[in-house]
Amino acid sequence: MPRLSDETRAQRRRHILTSAWGCFSENGFHATSMDEVIAATGMSSSAVYRYFRSKEELIDATADEGITRVQDIFVRLLADRPTPSPAQTMKTLVDELRSRTTHPDYDLSKLALQTWAEAMRKPSLRDRTRELYAGTHAHITELATRWRDEGHLPPDADPHATASAVFTLMHGLIVCHHLVADVPMDELGSGLAALGSAFTQLEQPLL
Repeated sequence: MPRLSDETRAQRRRHILTSAWGCFSENGFHATSMDEVIAATGMSSSAVYRYFRSKEELIDATADEGITRVQDIFVRLLADRPTPSPAQTMKTLVDELRSRTTHPDYDLSKLALQTWAEAMRKPSLRDRTRELYAGTHAHITELATRWRDEGHLPPDADPHATASAVFTLMHGLIVCHHLVADVPMDELGSGLAALGSAFTQLEQPLL
């Protein structure tokens, strides 16, 4: 039997992973069995287990991929010139969420919700998630530093605090999409503007 090329192995691994995403999107991590994933791939069980030895490995790979994709959003934004404004960045986040919820085979935003719950149960995944999210926060902080330096934010703005607000908002959009309702871009913008105005009037910092 001829040896598989690295490209073919990567394609098969990817096919198994995305097949699992379809199953996870429909039934969740724990209600999905390896037999269901194997059936979705159309491959033999031995072929699937050659790439992923257990469902736990599939879950870990799913979490890694999802969070890395979030990081990649800000890597792309940082590579853009001129630097996208805060409003353009918010639009990008809304558009990214829409693209992840409209894939015909799986919903990566559902997998994000499941990953957060799984991270509460599994310390190794929680640590890995924190590590990857810390990297994401660092990218947003760099973006916010540019916003301040380029005049989009006040000269005394704290890029780290700004990044924390963007990071929190980004994940809140996912929760709203699945459990409340999508927030229109114009509503999001006007709400942020109103809050920004209110917070500048605070005499004492929030505890």
